[in-house]
Amino acid sequence: MRDRRRASRHALWAALVFLLATPPGAGAEMFSPESFTLANGLQVVVVENHRAPVVTHMVWVKAGSADESDGKTGIAHFLEHLMFRGTEAVPPGQFSEIVARLGGNENAFTTSDYTAYHESVAVEHLERMMQLDADRLQNLKLTDEIVLPERDVILEERRQRIDNDPGAQLGEMLNAALYLNAPYHNPVIGWEHEMAGLTAADARQFYDRWYSPANVVVIISGDVTAAEVRPLAEKYYAAIPSRGVPDRFRAEEPAQFAPRIVKLVSPRVQQPYWLRSYQAPSYRSAGSEHAYALEVLAQILGGDATSRFYRHLVVEQQVAAAANASYNGTRLGVTAFSVSGSPRPGGKLEAIESAIEKEIADLLDKGVTDEEVRRAISALQTDAIKSADSLTGPANIIGAGLATGSTIEDIEAWPDRIGAVTVEQVNAAAKAVFEIDRSATGWLLPKETS
Repeated sequence: MRDRRRASRHALWAALVFLLATPPGAGAEMFSPESFTLANGLQVVVVENHRAPVVTHMVWVKAGSADESDGKTGIAHFLEHLMFRGTEAVPPGQFSEIVARLGGNENAFTTSDYTAYHESVAVEHLERMMQLDADRLQNLKLTDEIVLPERDVILEERRQRIDNDPGAQLGEMLNAALYLNAPYHNPVIGWEHEMAGLTAADARQFYDRWYSPANVVVIISGDVTAAEVRPLAEKYYAAIPSRGVPDRFRAEEPAQFAPRIVKLVSPRVQQPYWLRSYQAPSYRSAGSEHAYALEVLAQILGGDATSRFYRHLVVEQQVAAAANASYNGTRLGVTAFSVSGSPRPGGKLEAIESAIEKEIADLLDKGVTDEEVRRAISALQTDAIKSADSLTGPANIIGAGLATGSTIEDIEAWPDRIGAVTVEQVNAAAKAVFEIDRSATGWLLPKETS
């Protein structure tokens, strides 16, 4: 989330919707990527799309905020910024200027489990992008003169995006309450008091530890073939010296005996908001057998205008202006299944909470229906049509999967596994996840002023 942006969670979520929405039976025809691994361990994936003479070039590093050392929160995101601050060959500020002069665009984002850098350019400039990224993967300059001014930038970013936004503050506090032991309780951007103490040595240590070619995946999506990419990859990326990569660890959550409640009251709140997050398994954590069904469950509860929340809370009962459900399965460790809602003007959050709790109780008592499961999968399939021609969609999907422990075979088989989800699996997943003691509830409330 360099300079302007948060971690692009929404972009990745849209990509995952595309993945999960691909019709059952697509199998290996979904992306048909070609992959090869260089001698230094760096993996290259090529997805052909010859509809326009352009490419998206992405570099995925398998390290994010959950890989940080104690007391060094924010270093993963800080290093993302510093990756644009230059090498001997490309002085500070020149990377972005070069891409812009070539008519392309670039950016980067950090999440809890990975960091990604991306450029989209005309296909004839792909070699230049590979040269630039290979250079900063091995020759990054990390001196006090470069690092310390950029530290002021990330502190200001935190002030703008977190400290001045009550909704973001609530989300940060709620996340910290939900995870008692897993590293996901720390914000990706970092805690301010720890960010203020980050040094050039900290950045160098994280860079040397995680930015090894064996911990990197390069994905190229667009008007190229693997045969065209391989010699360029050998020329630029294979020259990066190989280094060992430490094991990635995700602490598990302990047994928990009480729900947590976070209330934030601020005069800057214009729209009250209620959110409850339940600890949930990801595709790679304990309990992963429920992950595919949880995707379907989120669609049934809050995916669109046919969902239970919208029909019952917004249309029929008219207690909510909006009501949603969401699930993010792309984590190495435990993740969350969330339900949320905002009241109509003059409404109370208590009514939102009561209505959503009743919906969950009814679901646990009576279960979902065959028609709901069929309709949910059908809705996801329809969404896929809108994203099928995207260059960034396949690159994001494959990158996020490979960075969190999936294989290309897992990714290609994903649509079939989603299509095989049954009523019984959705009901079992709901019962496994909707445990109030493993939840945190947030209330965002306006402060009354006289």
